[in-house]
Amino acid sequence: MTQTLETINQLKSQLEQSVIGQKHMVETLLISLLTNGNVLLEGLPGTAKTRSIKALSKALSVDLGRVQFTPDLLPSDVTGTEVYQEVNGKPTLTFQQGPVFNNLLLADEINRSPAKVQAALLEAMEERQITVAGKTYKLPELFMVLATQNPVEQEGTYPLPEAQMDRFLMKINLDYPDAKSEAEIVKLVRSEDIPKKDTFEPIDPQCIFDARKEVSKVYCSDAVLDYMVSIIIATRTPEAYPDSPLAKWVKVGSSPRATLALDKSARAMAWLKGKDFVDPDDVRQVVHSVIRHRLILSYDALAEGVSADQVIDEIITQVAVV
Repeated sequence: MTQTLETINQLKSQLEQSVIGQKHMVETLLISLLTNGNVLLEGLPGTAKTRSIKALSKALSVDLGRVQFTPDLLPSDVTGTEVYQEVNGKPTLTFQQGPVFNNLLLADEINRSPAKVQAALLEAMEERQITVAGKTYKLPELFMVLATQNPVEQEGTYPLPEAQMDRFLMKINLDYPDAKSEAEIVKLVRSEDIPKKDTFEPIDPQCIFDARKEVSKVYCSDAVLDYMVSIIIATRTPEAYPDSPLAKWVKVGSSPRATLALDKSARAMAWLKGKDFVDPDDVRQVVHSVIRHRLILSYDALAEGVSADQVIDEIITQVAVV
């Protein structure tokens, strides 16, 4: 085990102490950090979405910006805007940075705002920069958007545009914790009500950049790469599997960005396990989080109550390991 991996495991342990019963979410946040990606968290209120992001910011001791998305929010409330000022008696337009200029950006309840506000994050999420009034401003080198959304069935929500969904490396569906975890949560919150000194030292953010270099060196054979590509192609050509209901379930498949995300995530998963190569199990462990938000299901699938995860399960069953 390298020193960098040991440090990342320490970060993982700290997060799991603060966020109980959501180990999959902690693992996904780490994978997204290691691959310079963004995460979409979906779940009912009270499932530790916001808490996990705050815990990550505290553990790394980095800046956290928060935007509460509401129907009346403006794009400039996210990116910032030029404001009129007088400098030495002369009128000047000065750019005032928005909350996007932080290492971590919590886009809370992102689907509570209309598409024009959601689109304000597109350039930031993909190119790590924003453009305002014809000028481009670079974002911090360590930057990640962690967006939360309520289930689309709830009132007052706007569906995220497909282009924006595609820019999230992974999407996590959160459920309520089990009875044991719920009891531990109560005890944790009780203990936090008593003022005390933190028992851990913040992790140096440089470890994230060191880890990214190591992840990029994880070996992926052509056979495993072909397996990943076959999974993505299956979402686009479901009719190639006549003995499966895939053609009836899938309306639009995943883009090439999904293939890139699957490759990065599988290598990060392998590295977190202490391996220097990717195997099909690593791919299967991350494929649901990578693809579930990149599928548009047909009317038949929705009418039958078929979920994106069930479609992915069927694809994994149909696509053979080369």
